[in-house]
Amino acid sequence: MTTASADGPIDTRQRLLDIAKVLISRHGFAGTSLQMIADELGFTKAAIYYHFRTRDELLIALMEPFLQQIRHVVETAESQSTPRTQIEAMVRGFAAVVARNRAVAAVMVFDPGVHRVLQSQAEWGDLIARQLTLLMQLESDTAGLIKATAVFTGLAGAATGAPVDVDEDVLIEHLAEVGRRILGLRQPRRRSEAPNNGDSATRKRPEPAPGRWKDFLTEA
Repeated sequence: MTTASADGPIDTRQRLLDIAKVLISRHGFAGTSLQMIADELGFTKAAIYYHFRTRDELLIALMEPFLQQIRHVVETAESQSTPRTQIEAMVRGFAAVVARNRAVAAVMVFDPGVHRVLQSQAEWGDLIARQLTLLMQLESDTAGLIKATAVFTGLAGAATGAPVDVDEDVLIEHLAEVGRRILGLRQPRRRSEAPNNGDSATRKRPEPAPGRWKDFLTEA
């Protein structure tokens, strides 16, 4: 079993990702080189190459935990029994993800260099299409697309700009309410658990519009 140590491979890789997240948040993806990351850690560039051969490879690794959280939110939302409960689960779930990953969320939504890399990843495209489809169930025209996109960009931006000392649960509630207002939804009734009635095998997953996610990830 491999364990992390002060200079072990697991620890070093995570240190690289942690520093990369800080530098990319500060300078943007295009403005952050592997050499900058190496210099920040006191490593040689060759040491960086041991873990990541390219910046794109490093970025994909950095985004992977975020991707897993978004995937869970999408799957949970799709398992709900009605369009409104699906939308509520998507909005609240996305609010929680960006509140807990402020730096990564801002980079994912606003950095054109990151968009370029994401466009090359089929799984990212699929997840974005599924998110848009969930949010557009009650309004499937251009206005619905604009509102759904505003939820993603607005919540990510608001999470990034929120006071650093705001309670995370409070931030999630505020972000979810912003998302509902954008989509014209009412505050749901308080329940111990989100509605999840019926056999999941019989529920119909919304069908995404082909290629729509590329509109959301348009390069600057």
